[in-house]
Amino acid sequence: MPTINQLIKKGRKRFGKKVKATLLRRSYNAKDRKYVTTFNPQKRGVVTLVRTMTPRKPNSALRKVARVRLSNKGEVTAYIQGIGHDLAEHGIVLVRGGRVKDLPGVKYHLVRGKFDLSGVVNRKSSRSKYGSKVGGSVAPRAAAPAAAAEPAPAAEGA
Repeated sequence: MPTINQLIKKGRKRFGKKVKATLLRRSYNAKDRKYVTTFNPQKRGVVTLVRTMTPRKPNSALRKVARVRLSNKGEVTAYIQGIGHDLAEHGIVLVRGGRVKDLPGVKYHLVRGKFDLSGVVNRKSSRSKYGSKVGGSVAPRAAAPAAAAEPAPAAEGA
């Protein structure tokens, strides 16, 4: 333990907070073929495997997780939150940080309602976390670009 004089001279050292979701902190520069340090809140990835895991000791359930290959060439295990999902292999998803306490090694979450992962159906509360719309249903994934490409009917007599 330091004396008062030692604390006056040197002081105490401040330790920075350790980042747990490390793969969100780097990007891959394909042109130079090297990794660059960046700070990303989310990253896009492709699902390589969808499976279930059992939680740690006091809890018992089947938690849904996905193995995702990120755009920076890293591979992570991410948790699929909410009741039910339509995610399959080769689906494109958005990955955010946030660990699951009772699943060892799962430090990432998938963002619901973005890209190929639809929102939770019939969700009434905390809808923004689960990608659910006001009516409680999920917005249908229609082919919007094809509908917009149709020309409007021309007015006759003009």
